[in-house]
Amino acid sequence: MKTKVYIDGQSGTTGLQIYDRIGARDDLILLRIAEEKRHDTEERRKFLNEADLVFLCLPDEGAKEAVSLIENDQVRVIDASTAHRTSEGWTYGFPELSKEQREAIAASKRVANPGCHATGLISVTAPLVRLGILPKDYPLTCFSLTGYSGGGKKMIADYEDSERGEELSSPGIYGLSLQHKHIPEMTKMTGLLHPPVFLPVVDDYYKGMASTILLQNRLLNGKVTAEEICRELKEYYSKERFVTVRDYEKNPLTLYANTLKGTNRLEITVCGNEEQTTITALFDNLGKGASGAAVQNMNIMLGLPEDTGLKA
Repeated sequence: MKTKVYIDGQSGTTGLQIYDRIGARDDLILLRIAEEKRHDTEERRKFLNEADLVFLCLPDEGAKEAVSLIENDQVRVIDASTAHRTSEGWTYGFPELSKEQREAIAASKRVANPGCHATGLISVTAPLVRLGILPKDYPLTCFSLTGYSGGGKKMIADYEDSERGEELSSPGIYGLSLQHKHIPEMTKMTGLLHPPVFLPVVDDYYKGMASTILLQNRLLNGKVTAEEICRELKEYYSKERFVTVRDYEKNPLTLYANTLKGTNRLEITVCGNEEQTTITALFDNLGKGASGAAVQNMNIMLGLPEDTGLKA
């Protein structure tokens, strides 16, 4: 029997990207609400309860409302908003964290899809904490470059406006209050005792992300080198399809944030020396950072191969 899937928020950037990945699949029945009724509460309630699995591609308050409308206890939910990422009863949707995390996603009825910046930071930080290399009280700093598509329809329109201001041709540093909405999930899922100092940067390209943490090796357990850290991360992700670690290079080439656009891959690059280390996660903010990750989580929940419908 085919799985019935409903995307609540089908017209937003994330919803459209999910549809692109699953719209042609013959193992799913995609339920489509009429455009003129997508804000009709009772019509949404009908679709939310008819589906076997629902994607929520909504602002936080809209996602919370949608969950409250679900009365059918068999409906499984993947929420792409920030609303439930640290909530009790919700499973965090980053399966590469561990075997146990993947099993929890498979069994869950409520999965919170990770944030894009959070995906980058967590992918390079959580393993180091779990391996005992990065102390839980380490004063972590991170900067994260993103394409403008991560800002949704309004930001996309601003950047693609032929009469836009000249300032949009240069990198834009934002989140200067150091209270970015992804920080709570970053802190919880890495196991850090203190929130990282996190600074996001948006630039004039459509999609792609590069999240980088910077480490002083003398403050790490065992005073490991960059090359040793690379070896440990490579082993940690050795069995993963979508997350890989590049071989260590003493003189690496320049990294470009849009390298993995259009894929569901995340590639980690470790640079540095005996004294200092940088670790960068490269991925597509609309792929492994959003819609691709949501489809990967759906595949896990349905017991399907994780790469079904996804470009590795």
